[in-house]
Amino acid sequence: MSDKQGASSMHDPVTQEIVRGKLLAAADEMGIVIARCSMSPVIYEVLDFACGICDPKGQLIVQTNGITLFTGTFALQVESMIRRFGDDMHPGDVFMTNDPYDGGTHTCDIALIKPVFIDGTLEGFSIAVAHWSEVGGAVAGSISPSATEIYQEGIRFPGLRVCRGDVVQPDIIELIRENTRLPVMCIGDFNAELAAVRIAETRLCEIFEKYGGDFVRDTFAHILDTSEQLARQAIAALPDGVYHSTDFIDGDGVTDAQIPVCVEVRIAGEEMTFDFTGSSPQTRGPINCAYGALSSSVKTVFKSLVDPQAPSNEGWFRPLKLVCPEGTIFTATKPAPTGWYYEGSAHASELVWMALAPLAPERFSAGSYMSLCGTYFFGRDPKTDEMFVHIEPAVGGWGAMADRDGTGALIATTDGDTYNYSIELFEAKVPLRVRQYALNTDGGAGAGRQRGGFGVVREFEIVADEAHTYCSYGRSIVPPWGLEGGGDGSTNYMEFDHDGETHRVSRIAYQALARGDRVRVVTGGGGGFGDPHDRPPEAVNADVRDGYVTRDQARGAYGVVINDAGETDAEATANLRGGT
Repeated sequence: MSDKQGASSMHDPVTQEIVRGKLLAAADEMGIVIARCSMSPVIYEVLDFACGICDPKGQLIVQTNGITLFTGTFALQVESMIRRFGDDMHPGDVFMTNDPYDGGTHTCDIALIKPVFIDGTLEGFSIAVAHWSEVGGAVAGSISPSATEIYQEGIRFPGLRVCRGDVVQPDIIELIRENTRLPVMCIGDFNAELAAVRIAETRLCEIFEKYGGDFVRDTFAHILDTSEQLARQAIAALPDGVYHSTDFIDGDGVTDAQIPVCVEVRIAGEEMTFDFTGSSPQTRGPINCAYGALSSSVKTVFKSLVDPQAPSNEGWFRPLKLVCPEGTIFTATKPAPTGWYYEGSAHASELVWMALAPLAPERFSAGSYMSLCGTYFFGRDPKTDEMFVHIEPAVGGWGAMADRDGTGALIATTDGDTYNYSIELFEAKVPLRVRQYALNTDGGAGAGRQRGGFGVVREFEIVADEAHTYCSYGRSIVPPWGLEGGGDGSTNYMEFDHDGETHRVSRIAYQALARGDRVRVVTGGGGGFGDPHDRPPEAVNADVRDGYVTRDQARGAYGVVINDAGETDAEATANLRGGT
């Protein structure tokens, strides 16, 4: 009996777990291929990409770690290609899309999707999504904070067949070359994604050959069904009810007016409904996100609730229902700009997080700095006389939980398993110097029995004669929220020194910079948990010794008196705390 025949007869859970492990390994290999082959530092250093394998219906089976807001769109993007091409899919085809209105996020996030045929039958899809540094548009980097329509945000690929018979169509390459400011880098990133979806096809074919088609298809179903069962069990353990939260988005790039948003979460038995009805209509500025990004933001928090550690797949989300009328800031339609979609979708995640936090304090913290505080620099590199475009996501402070302080200097929910740049690589690649990278203790973090985590200060010096910056930060007016009596955190902002003056902004569409100018990205601290007067005095004293809290803050926020010798004055503290 051959391995294939033997394995096909063993429909047992042990072998199914072996196949699941091989599928997960294939997805991880896709990620390694992209990281090693791409040309954009935002891909190979920040890891601004994600990869996965879907079944023939487009349901996500396995994925690699990466941007959470990509992995939640996989099923929608594959389904969009199925609708577009139907039976007109063939071995060797590869499709490309970055359409935010049809399952995607924004124009810079390019998806390559490869149908996998085995013995002439469609057995699945491999998908890779990565952020290209440049796709044209009104500004270098492509996502102008002041854009008012999608056409200002670069070239849009509404589902194109880029390979036939595994041969790249040269017209597509020319289209990319003539519509981007960094064509060599973009084509390199295209090739990296292409290599990733091809390696997934190879590995999937090997798995089908070894274990047989019937067994692998049964394993697909097993992965989805068991995940669904676990999700339903987790929901059933929660109290039925209706939970609300409201928030404000602090401007859209075109206006600084605060934008109201809301969610209603309904738990009934084994199902949960997330209803964003009542949130603001889509705005003129690019803070909008479309349905695909909204779906991802909800799935991210839902997965954190039901099982944050288990590998993700579409089965987990079968008990989830999403309601939001078309044309809101979370379900924008053409031609609304979506360049800074991750700020809008971050608020969607935050709304759900806020509504569910009281139900699962062991998993959900108080409010975080939330915004990626995405900062762009572009200009001409004096060493090469070529254009550079640098994209810098920022880390910040997360909120406290019932049993521990918040984490400082951690990436936002929307970005998942990603990093900011190492300073050594950063300075070698672009004409900028990092002059400071420190915790933002001056801005502070939310006081509480458990205090919030601290944001950071990252200061850049311009070492080019020609440079520009732009940014769009959320949580610049409304700070991260506290829980159970904990204090609010602090807000995000940028400061830049230019022409002898210091300017503070949260969104700026275009700012020219000169050699020697400095730019400081300052991210906020997270919210606190519990009454600050319940924080043990020794913990407050330790924060003072570590430089996280001043003695004045210890007295004012926590009611802890520390003398000049650095010791806690127990009597004065008890009096200040009301005799407790």
